[in-house]
Amino acid sequence: MDAGFTAEQDGIRRTLRELLRKRCGPAELRAALDTPAGHDPALWTALADRLGLPGLALPEAYGGIGCSTTELALAAEESGRTLAPSPLLATCVLAAPLILALGTDAQRAALLPRIADGTLTAALAVPGTALATALALTGRGDGDWAGGGRAGGVQARRAGDGWRLYGQVDQVLDGHSAQLLLVAAHTGGFARSRTLLFLVTGDAAGLVRTRQTALDATRPQARIQLREVEAELLGAEDGGDVLDTLSAVGDTAAAVLACEAVGAADQALERTVAYVKQREQFGRAIGSFQAVKHRLADVYVQVQAARSAAYYAAWAAAQGEQVGGLALAQALEALRGAAAEGIQLHGGIGFTWEHEAHLYFKRAAGDELLFGPVHRLRAHAADAAHLFEQGREVAV
Repeated sequence: MDAGFTAEQDGIRRTLRELLRKRCGPAELRAALDTPAGHDPALWTALADRLGLPGLALPEAYGGIGCSTTELALAAEESGRTLAPSPLLATCVLAAPLILALGTDAQRAALLPRIADGTLTAALAVPGTALATALALTGRGDGDWAGGGRAGGVQARRAGDGWRLYGQVDQVLDGHSAQLLLVAAHTGGFARSRTLLFLVTGDAAGLVRTRQTALDATRPQARIQLREVEAELLGAEDGGDVLDTLSAVGDTAAAVLACEAVGAADQALERTVAYVKQREQFGRAIGSFQAVKHRLADVYVQVQAARSAAYYAAWAAAQGEQVGGLALAQALEALRGAAAEGIQLHGGIGFTWEHEAHLYFKRAAGDELLFGPVHRLRAHAADAAHLFEQGREVAV
């Protein structure tokens, strides 16, 4: 692995940081959260027009730029600094790779160019609270996470030449505003029947979408209800293995999320350092106290270690090595620590609604609820590596 970045990669980071600094400050962030979409569509259009961000990791054949996971992860790191609410995670990190991997030639040609130019947003709908399991981050990815047969989840049945979906999904990132939904559904009326992915348009008859109140408002979520909704199978019924594809996409998503969490942690630390240099107590800045220095030094080391792990995971994703879950665990832990220390060292103002400190803490807690928690990410990585199996030699 080359630890350095190319001029192009540095350019992506610099340009995106400057744009988000101008267009996604604290006031703009709060205003965007109060909109029906939960993000600023004008900012998303600017990111598409100026940077080609939606198509950053898509092939040039579909209107993308053709970059690797590393460039997408670096872009996510800058997005994490400002907690920018955007369709980046739902559309570009989760949905687009699934369409690229499983879709037919016609589906790719119809959908990916529109995603690449920012005119189409998409979301992945996984029944229950099993997104992390479906992406094989906290479990093997098999089993009944898609609904457990007729007892719940989403069921798919044939209707003529197409399919009909019936069921409910409670936690769908950007599900209320996405123009296209990728819905995981059972194709048989019994537990552990085959799970496939289906395409549902946002204006389909029988589809009810309700925005939910989420702990982390910068990651808007929705409840999706499907009542005999017309759907199109993603890919061919005898095509690629959906569970294996979800696992591969999950590892890449974990690497991108790790970089995003590192960006948020770094910004939370930077804000805290700036504050302790200004706030005075007993006639001197509190940042000069040894106890404060030690606490912030510990956070700095944790953030830098998480950054190294996240960068390696982003690079390794293109090499076929799956270490995204471990990197995500370390990054989420670093973000939680940086946000918690930031709130405490800001004193009374750190607990107020008007200050931004609580937004970073909620991002850390919200991501653990969606993609973790940390101990389960690490436990699954240990199980996958057969780390604690008796009588098995593990190469060190």
